[in-house]
Amino acid sequence: MISREEVKNLTLGQYLEQTTNCYKNKPAYVCNNIVLSFDELEKKSRRLAYWFQSMAKLTEGDRVAIQLPNINEYPIAVFAALRAGLIIVNTNPMYTSREMKHQFTDSGAKAIIILDELIDKLSSFIEETDIEHVVTVSLCDFYENDESTRAKICPNPQNCFSTIINLELPESLIGVATKPSDIALIQYTGGTTGVSKGASLTHKNILSNVLQLKERFENIVFGDNEVFVSPLPLYHIYAFTVNMMCFFGLGGVNLLIQKPQSVDEFVDVMQRYKATGFVGINTLFVNLCQSEIFRKLNFSHLKFTLSGGSTLTDDASNIWIETTNTTITEGYGLSETAPAISFNKPQEEEVGTVGKPTFDTTIRIIDKEANELPDGQEGEITVKGPQVMKGYWQREKETQAVFTPDGYFKTGDVGVFLPSGSLKIVDRIKDMILVSGFNVYPNEIENILTLHNKVIEAAVVGKPSDKTGEAVWAYVVVSGEVTPEEIQRYCREQLTSYKVPKHIVILDSLPKSTVGKILRRELKK
Repeated sequence: MISREEVKNLTLGQYLEQTTNCYKNKPAYVCNNIVLSFDELEKKSRRLAYWFQSMAKLTEGDRVAIQLPNINEYPIAVFAALRAGLIIVNTNPMYTSREMKHQFTDSGAKAIIILDELIDKLSSFIEETDIEHVVTVSLCDFYENDESTRAKICPNPQNCFSTIINLELPESLIGVATKPSDIALIQYTGGTTGVSKGASLTHKNILSNVLQLKERFENIVFGDNEVFVSPLPLYHIYAFTVNMMCFFGLGGVNLLIQKPQSVDEFVDVMQRYKATGFVGINTLFVNLCQSEIFRKLNFSHLKFTLSGGSTLTDDASNIWIETTNTTITEGYGLSETAPAISFNKPQEEEVGTVGKPTFDTTIRIIDKEANELPDGQEGEITVKGPQVMKGYWQREKETQAVFTPDGYFKTGDVGVFLPSGSLKIVDRIKDMILVSGFNVYPNEIENILTLHNKVIEAAVVGKPSDKTGEAVWAYVVVSGEVTPEEIQRYCREQLTSYKVPKHIVILDSLPKSTVGKILRRELKK
């Protein structure tokens, strides 16, 4: 693992080369039981990087969009782009044509690596973008050693990913002058408050966060054969930094889960491999522990479980401990902060908090006038540190709006420092509900709801009310027979009157992002 001093002079491409040279023939990624070793990753990413440079004629700073799920081709594509001095544009494979078009035109991407099944979407607007090169990843990539099968599936392979990474090319790449302060990644935010914006993250931003995470996990004894379950999409900043960069740097193998909604895939993977680490999100923990076949797995090798991306509820924490005999370590961050700014220590968690700030990170709690508040008072979380983004891609006005005059990034989240020094997330400022002048935070009510023995998941939003300004609406997924009235009576026993949901709606499922984060905004419509 790199040192603090090395971060000052290292790029992500160099980090890849150092790491692959160190671990050579050890497995780095496994998907569909296909193993990609560190050495294979180095060679294949070098060939693709050479193709970018010499055949596609891309130059340093050009943007390349990568629209792939959790498959081995994703890390190959990412590291190839970085080694060629290109800037990555992470893109969700589930996006609509409209969402794709926005990201590709906004970023000015000149090339894309994309699943072939998405080509029709891309074709509908590609002429309105700067994209000149399209590399497809298709089923043929899973048959790269079977020429007859590949020929049937991919009859025109010249722009096929597997063809490119198996080309006979010169061993060395064209040298690049990339600096740690240069942008490595444009990570688009979810667009919950208007148009989606690209957070410009530098090589130093991401590598600094890799080191900050490693330091926070210092009480975990990492051995030579660590196995990390990686169900969250690598194109999301959480898994990108934690799994693909941090755990990769430890020489561990990441087990890529393609379909995290499939309990069978988890069971198959965890039966084959002795998982020592697990990275997930609140809804995933709950869903897995509802499955009898998952609960019967052997978790004796599991050392730690990390949670981020959304608030960890008491119910999810408790059911995971009961199932795996392992605590969940919760952290907090954003796309704009690469992502982690605070994290608990494994086995020393202060449940209900996201731990203390990572090293070299300063967090301030401010009021509406940007005055710093003392510990114990709730306010907006602001942060300064080496992991904080350079700014929003080509959006100077929006960038200025999210930074204080003295350089602190305004997260838009409400938090409070406890006497222990740990940070507690109260809620998103924009999600706060104002009931008759009282502040109501959805996180608190959702936590209470999920502690009900019949409620599996919950989402709480505010909607207009003639009487109270806003009214609390709760949407729940339940197990067994229970009525909204029963749930409401339970809430009255646990919450003060203005926090009790006035409307409770039982649904078969809640709207979620591809990471598994519940989308409250979809329920406010």
